[in-house]
Amino acid sequence: MAGSFDVWDYVVLVIVLTISAAIGVYYRLTGGQQKTTAEYLLADRSMPVMPVAFSLMASFMSAVTLLGVSMENYQYGTQFVIINLAYVLATPAAAYLILPVFYRLKTASVYEYLETRFGFATRLYASLAFSLQMILYMGIVLYAPALALEAVTGLNLVFSIIAVGVVCTFYATLGGMKAVLITDVFQSVLMFACIFAVIICAGIEAGGLAPIWETAREGGRLEFFNFSVDPTTRHTWFTQIIGGAATYLSIYGVNQTQVQRLLAVRSLRESAKSLWWSMPILIVLSLTTCFSGLCIYFHYQNCDPLLEGRINSRDQLLPLFVVDTMGHLPGMAGLFVSGIFSGSLSTISSAISSLAAVTLEDYIKPTLTWRKHGQLNDEKYAYYSKLLSVIYGTLCIGLAFLAGTLGGVLQASLSIFGIIGGPLLGLFTLGMYIKWANQKGALAGLTLSLAFSFWMGFGQPRPPIPTLPLNADNCPAHKLTHIEEIFLPQLIPSNMKQKATDQETDYFYLYRISYMWYSVLGFLITFLMGCLCSWIFEKLHWDNNDRIYTDCTRTIIKYELFVPPVAKRLRHHQMPTVVITATSSEINNDSVTSSMDGRESPHLSKTIRDSLKQNEPETVQAKAVTNGVRDPDSGKGSMDVLSELGQDEIARTHL
Repeated sequence: MAGSFDVWDYVVLVIVLTISAAIGVYYRLTGGQQKTTAEYLLADRSMPVMPVAFSLMASFMSAVTLLGVSMENYQYGTQFVIINLAYVLATPAAAYLILPVFYRLKTASVYEYLETRFGFATRLYASLAFSLQMILYMGIVLYAPALALEAVTGLNLVFSIIAVGVVCTFYATLGGMKAVLITDVFQSVLMFACIFAVIICAGIEAGGLAPIWETAREGGRLEFFNFSVDPTTRHTWFTQIIGGAATYLSIYGVNQTQVQRLLAVRSLRESAKSLWWSMPILIVLSLTTCFSGLCIYFHYQNCDPLLEGRINSRDQLLPLFVVDTMGHLPGMAGLFVSGIFSGSLSTISSAISSLAAVTLEDYIKPTLTWRKHGQLNDEKYAYYSKLLSVIYGTLCIGLAFLAGTLGGVLQASLSIFGIIGGPLLGLFTLGMYIKWANQKGALAGLTLSLAFSFWMGFGQPRPPIPTLPLNADNCPAHKLTHIEEIFLPQLIPSNMKQKATDQETDYFYLYRISYMWYSVLGFLITFLMGCLCSWIFEKLHWDNNDRIYTDCTRTIIKYELFVPPVAKRLRHHQMPTVVITATSSEINNDSVTSSMDGRESPHLSKTIRDSLKQNEPETVQAKAVTNGVRDPDSGKGSMDVLSELGQDEIARTHL
């Protein structure tokens, strides 16, 4: 085992955990004391921009980033770093296309949108898929810090998972969304401090950053321009930009955990600002963590710890490096592990909070309504939310023991978001962009996509991931024999490479596709099959899209269900029709039958007002279908006029 904590390390760890817990206790005892669902799940929609921005970054980029990305660059090279371009390209789509749709709903569960757009069955199906996704992800986030603790303290992995899981569950249950957001800021500072400490320490050891870069180049770690179009190549420009954008949108666009945080601010504008501010924070952390992997390679270039037998997974490289290079500094290893630990606390607590919200809004409340038990008071719902937090925390502990079978933590986490997040992104996109999409078509597309994604993501056997050269030539615990010194350097790398090349074609093609394509393929299958099946079901009269209309005549569309550009186009193309008929000579002189596409008619507005003010309902029949015809002086349309006349006047007309 790598090393162990000294007294100061434990002191630092206890202080950090105490601060994190104290934040939760503070918000439990102040304000509304987390007695309402609005405060417990949405922070009363009163949080500032920056805490939400840091929280958006920390939610899914905590322990997984620190351990997984550094290992990725150490073992496979730097091509992964291109994913940061995807963050830049995808942020505007999330901020200005998807977010406005959700913000108008202002509900605790984003899946309420699916019920409004398609129906309750779609809402239930999608929320179940999300719950599965987040439970699996929580297992990985819990597994990652347990690895770190095992590497630097010698604690048993099983004990670490249980200990971390219990603390996470306690914190998630105590603190509401306010505590989670503030703790995210605290743990983000710790994460950056740890990564910069690694880079500074390695720079001192190497005599600058240039030798680290040169060593990485000589070791074949620098790779930025892989433009291969082969989908089986693990990381290329296409996998990182296209696949990275789909993964980003599935997380920051339609994921309940992230949207729940974006709804915790005061306005849509501040919500978009939070998303924009989270992007540079995310990119800086990603770039520095990638470079920390090169720092680790510089230190272990001639003695890989896994080959030496000091660790049993390369996901433990970063904490091992901290112990080996900074272990002599009192409390340094404890500070590093505290960063990972507190990051996972915040991540799991927010995930548990989102799962509790989905369970409460999508399962419990509809069940109570269906069984006609009535609605519980808000304080009772908050109590059930906390109880659900305990249940989900316990469940994630069990799932953590399975996380080690999924490969590296980075690939495992991104695979889960691709396998489930991609199809869910396709479902929301189908509803927000396609007018003719209906519930049966959406369900068919989602079912086909999930089945295909799970088959592709978890099918076996899978080919081994090719790794860059690593050796243990200078390891003190590994002394090569004379024969090994002669034959191993020449024979092992070439033989292993040839064997991998020969056997790669023996595996099923679908299992060889890069995990970065999972989200893209899942998205495309849901979207395309949803469109096709919706069209077929509409033609066969098996289903329709009546839910997007506000009236039985299918004329007035619920524009808020679509992304702003589509909503604007639908408003523009909808035919405004106003028909007025009358029998009196005075009204006949002014009566108008108009069918115009957005043209102004001041005479029409005056006619509607004058006609409806008559007290002879038998002589006037008015039909105002849309608000497309407007008075240029007042800026009011036909429907505006009707609303101003009052309920008594409107009741006297046949609308």
